[in-house]
Amino acid sequence: MLIELQNVYKIYGEGKAAEVRALDGVSVQIDHGEFVAVVGASGSGKSTLMNLLGCLDVPSYGTYKIDGTDIAELSDTKLSLIRNKQIGFIFQSFNLIATMTAFENVELPLIYQGVLPAKRKELAMEALARVGLAERSKHKPSELSGGQQQRVAIARAIATKPPIIMADEPTGALDSKTGKEVLRFLKQLNREGTTIILITHDNSIAEQSPRVIRIADGHIIEDVLQEVSET
Repeated sequence: MLIELQNVYKIYGEGKAAEVRALDGVSVQIDHGEFVAVVGASGSGKSTLMNLLGCLDVPSYGTYKIDGTDIAELSDTKLSLIRNKQIGFIFQSFNLIATMTAFENVELPLIYQGVLPAKRKELAMEALARVGLAERSKHKPSELSGGQQQRVAIARAIATKPPIIMADEPTGALDSKTGKEVLRFLKQLNREGTTIILITHDNSIAEQSPRVIRIADGHIIEDVLQEVSET
């Protein structure tokens, strides 16, 4: 099992009048190679769940294992290594560094991994080529459209060839046509074996996922498999 959460809680202001249970006893398993959409309204707990799954935060209580490793037993340094080597992140707001070119943005996680310069260039340009932006490698984010910026963000996420991609509302800032292109690319990555976890509030996006986990008020209220088109 790739990801396993068992009776996980995330509590803010515990014991206080304003205590918030962002996650309230969540248990879920995600296997290698799955494509999962986590769906919920604003404030449902889906972003908190993504932060935990992405090792950006740790549970207040309960167990989270990734590839059999309990993250509670890991130092901040080791958690950072997991984020860098095992998980690629795609965000709604792209999170590109404005002063860097597309190539430099994509190269950044490879630098963190200690990849040598020649290999970094090869992997970064390969990733940009995969999203159709090799010819834009020297452009800064301000010189790119929203769709192109998201493709750079995808290239950055896949440059290290991580086994897991976590996409937080990846189509939220895009027009419908560009959003469909992003989803098609994520499906292609999944067909190649990458585990995709997509966070969204949009039911039309969820309908295109083979598995849908619905969350509300910190609880998983539905976890279903469904038939979807291969397009």
